[in-house]
Amino acid sequence: MFRRIALAALITAWLPLAQAQLPEPLSAKMAATGIPQDAISVLVLRGDTTLLSHLADRPMQPASTMKLVTTLVGLETLGPVFKGRTELRSSGEVVRGVLKGDLVLRGGADADFSGEALETMLQTLRNQGIKRIDGNLVLDRSVFTPARSDIGLAPFDEAPEAYYNVIPDALLVNKNMLQIDMRSTDKKLQLVMQPPLEKVTIGSDMRLVDADCAKWEDGWKVPEAQQIDGRIKVVLHGTFPKNCARGYSINVVDRQDYVGRLFRATWKKLGGKFGGDVVDGVAAPESTLLAEHVARALPEVVRDINKPSDNTLARTVFLSMGSLEADPKLGSRPLAASSETTFARADAAVRGWLRGHGIDDTGLVLENGSGLSRLERISPAQMGGLLKAGLRSDWAPEFQASMPIVAVDGTMRKRLKDSPAAGHARMKTGTLSNVTAVAGYVRDALGQQCVVVAMINSDQVSNGKGRAVLDTLVDWVARLGAQ
Repeated sequence: MFRRIALAALITAWLPLAQAQLPEPLSAKMAATGIPQDAISVLVLRGDTTLLSHLADRPMQPASTMKLVTTLVGLETLGPVFKGRTELRSSGEVVRGVLKGDLVLRGGADADFSGEALETMLQTLRNQGIKRIDGNLVLDRSVFTPARSDIGLAPFDEAPEAYYNVIPDALLVNKNMLQIDMRSTDKKLQLVMQPPLEKVTIGSDMRLVDADCAKWEDGWKVPEAQQIDGRIKVVLHGTFPKNCARGYSINVVDRQDYVGRLFRATWKKLGGKFGGDVVDGVAAPESTLLAEHVARALPEVVRDINKPSDNTLARTVFLSMGSLEADPKLGSRPLAASSETTFARADAAVRGWLRGHGIDDTGLVLENGSGLSRLERISPAQMGGLLKAGLRSDWAPEFQASMPIVAVDGTMRKRLKDSPAAGHARMKTGTLSNVTAVAGYVRDALGQQCVVVAMINSDQVSNGKGRAVLDTLVDWVARLGAQ
C-alpha cells in the first residue's frame, strides 16, 4: 500500500500537469491558434495512471476517430474469421442451357464485391452450361433492414457524388462508383468511363480554362445522371484545366440501375442472353447456390477502414454487427430474424460490448459508426476506455496494425515527421469542418505505451490550426520522461 502511494506521489511530482491544467506546449499552441481551451477535451493514460485529463467526460463530436469503436467492437463481436459474402442463387432448373427461373443476386455485406468479382461469378454460371436466363434478375438486399437506408436522405455536404459519402447497403458493387478518366488538350476534353454499363454514356459541358492542373477540383461542380428513353447520360459540369489529365470516381447512378446495367453488360460480354427485368426481392430459402464471392477476412477490411479512414467500409462493418455473425465455413451468415432495424441491433451490440468492459455508455450517440456525422458523440473517457480494452484484446495486434503510423502511412503519413512519435505512434485521425480529433497509442520516452485521446470542437480548427494543436499534444506525450 505504502509503495503504491509513494509511486503515485512520485508521478505527481514529476508530472505536475497531470490534472485539468493543460501542459505548457499545448496551451501555448492553442493560444497561438486562437482555439479556446474549453473547445478541447483530452485524456492521456499510462496503464491505470491518468497523466492528463481535461474535460474528458464531456461527449464530443469525434469525426472519424469513431471508426475505432466500430472496428474494435467489430473484431471482438464478429471475430477475425468473419467475411462478408455475395451469392448467385436460383430456384429454377437448368434445361438445355436455359435457367428456367429468376436469378437472385444476394448481398451479404461483402466489402470487396467488385465488377470483376461479378464477372467471375457469372463466368461460373457459363461454366455450368447456362447460356440464357429465362427470368428476372432479383436483387436481394434483405440482410440489412431497411434494405436501402440511402433513399430519401439529404446530402451530408456539397459533394454528394464523392466516395466518402456513399451509404452502403448489403449489395454494393464497386461501391457504386464510376471511374472517370479526364484528359484535355488546348481545345478538347476526352472522357473515359469505367466500368462499362449497358446504355450508359458520359458527356460534359465543362469549359477548358487556363488553370493549374493540380487545382482542377476548384472548377468541379456536382455531376448528374440524365435518364432519357431507357438510357442514362452522366454529365460533368464546371471547368477543367487545359492540357491536364486526372482521374476521379463519382457516385451518380442509382445503384439499382448500376447493378442491373453492369450485369447486363457483363453477361452479354460472356456470351449470355437475358431478356428479363431487374427487380428487388428475396431469395427463397430452398433456392440453390450457383456461385459465390467471399470477401477478405475482417482484420484486412479493418485495416482498409482505419488507415485511409474509409467511411463506406466502416458503415458496412457497423451494420454487419446488427445483421450477421461469423461462420467458419461460409465466412458469415445472417442473424435470426428480428423486428428491429439493423441499426438498432448494431447500436445495441456496441453498447453491450462497452458495458461488458466497464465503460459507461451515457452520452454516447451513434448514427452510422463512421464518424461522418453531425450527431455522433463520444467522450474521451469512453474512447480511452475502449483503447485500454483494445490493448488487452485477443485481437490487439490486428487492431493496432489497422491504425495509421505517425509520419509513415494512412492519414498520419505527413504529420509529426520530426517528432519522437514518428514511426511508432499509432493514431486514428478525425476531421470535419468544425472538428479535429486524434485517438490511439503513443509510446513515451520511457518506452511505455500511453493511450491518447483528444477532440477539438470549434469553428477555429480550419486551415490546419486544430491539427497543429493535436500534433503538439502527441509530441508532448512522446517526450514524457525524457531527461
